[in-house]
Amino acid sequence: MSRLIEKPNIAMSITSSGSQLSNTVAGGSASNAATADDTPSPAEDEDGHSSAARTQMLTPSADQDAMSSNMRNKVDQVLVSLIAGAAAGALAKTTIAPLDRTKINFQIRKDVSFSFRASLNYLEQTYTREGMLALWRGNSATMARIVPYAAIQFTSHEQWRRVLHVDQNGASTKGRRFIAGSLAGITSQSLTYPLDLARARMAVTDRYTGYRTLRQVFARIWVEEGPRTLFRGYWATVLGVIPYAGTSFFTYETLKREYHEIVGNTNPNAFVSLAFGAAAGVAGQTASYPLDIVRRRMQTTRVNINAPQSSPTILATLVTIYREEGIKNGFYKGLSMNWIKGPIAVGISFSTYDLIKAWLIELSHLKRGRAEN
Repeated sequence: MSRLIEKPNIAMSITSSGSQLSNTVAGGSASNAATADDTPSPAEDEDGHSSAARTQMLTPSADQDAMSSNMRNKVDQVLVSLIAGAAAGALAKTTIAPLDRTKINFQIRKDVSFSFRASLNYLEQTYTREGMLALWRGNSATMARIVPYAAIQFTSHEQWRRVLHVDQNGASTKGRRFIAGSLAGITSQSLTYPLDLARARMAVTDRYTGYRTLRQVFARIWVEEGPRTLFRGYWATVLGVIPYAGTSFFTYETLKREYHEIVGNTNPNAFVSLAFGAAAGVAGQTASYPLDIVRRRMQTTRVNINAPQSSPTILATLVTIYREEGIKNGFYKGLSMNWIKGPIAVGISFSTYDLIKAWLIELSHLKRGRAEN
């Protein structure tokens, strides 16, 4: 009987022990959970810093790498534009150098009417009197000027396009397109103007009575006429380069944009680029030609026997040309020659620039890919 009475106690004891065991297990689980919370997780290091914290610590370095890479890309773009622009300008001007010299000689003379026959006679006489290389007389001064001029012009045009947000995000900003071209022309002309004056002086003189070298041009002007003469005709040039460069770049970029919309190709072939450049050259030359006449007259005052020996102003030169020669034979004298040489030069310049730029970009990508591999 006592055993029967003890059994419930045993059961109760077992039940009680089970409850305590359950509580103990539960408590142990909770304790383990708490312990697990206090223990560094696999994503944490020994000091308790999480991977997110480490990522934040590494972010400045990643940003610096990104900034450094972006800076290198910008420098590469500028170098590519400089090289492509210099090569394009040199090739274009060398091609048309004899025609350019002929045009300048007719521009500065009021006693000789311009015609194609007269142009051919001038080229023939120059060849007979001085030889073949005389047709490229002054081309060394042209190269000394055009290489930095074209390099600066094309590079500054790329930069002005970025600054003015020209045609970005699919928008058509024709006004900004013209302004970017004008600013590029002003930038390049301002930085290389004395070389343009020296080239004009060499083009209108011969090696016997004029200047023998580019260095002699600068030395004699500095001593005989003063350093300010190196910038004579500068403002006429700037006024002329605004419509010339603006119209040229505007026409070329507009034609390329229309070509892309019609054909769907963003990179026209060399012949198409040459045609677009030729059209740009015709438009630019026609828009700025009268001021081109004025600047040549002002640049060659002391070496042109038909010009007054005083230092003329833009307005005085314009009035003199109008009174003595009229509009057609004065302000547009030699324009038909420019319609031949201008499209050739500008067409070669633009198309060569695009081709060399694309080739250099592809070459830099190949080199970068090899370096990464």
